[in-house]
Parts: sequence; structure tokens; C-alpha cells
Amino acid sequence: IIYIVIPIVGPVIYGGTFDPKWVTIMIAVNLQTSFLTPPFGFALFYLRGVAPREVTTGHIYRGVAPFVLIQVVGIAILWFFPWIVTIVPQLIG
Repeated sequence: IIYIVIPIVGPVIYGGTFDPKWVTIMIAVNLQTSFLTPPFGFALFYLRGVAPREVTTGHIYRGVAPFVLIQVVGIAILWFFPWIVTIVPQLIG
């Protein structure tokens, strides 16, 4: 997905007024969230493959829900307070 989306929308996003560090972190966190949600949910499929038979796919989905909620809240925080992303590079440089 990242190999398709970034070349298409990258020049528009990175050429605009958005901070490239902020956009990159938002994409990375969003991509991490996609690993835990259907329809792709690669991490869910890997876990399903190693889980015992007693653990159902429904159990896995319910167990992942709090982590997805935390990541969505994190994305919202980064959206409303973008300086959180850019403050560390500013302190280092």
C-alpha cells in the first residue's frame, strides 16, 4: 500500500505547507494501525497461525481492539498537536 500511495500523493503532501517529518510520522502510525485491523491485518493473521485452537479469531479481534483504540487516539493527538512530532528533532538539531 505504501509503495502505491506515497508516490501518488507524496509530491502533493510533501510539496505543500505540511511539515515532512509530521506527515511521515502520521503515515507510519497509520500504517501500524492497519497491521492490526481487517481487511489486511497482517499481525492478526500471523497471530492466528500460532495461536492454539482454543483461541478463536474473535478472541484475537477483541484482544486487539484496545491497542487499535490507543493508536487512533495517538493519531488524533498528533493531528491536533503536530508540534509533538517536530519538537524532538528541533531539540537535537
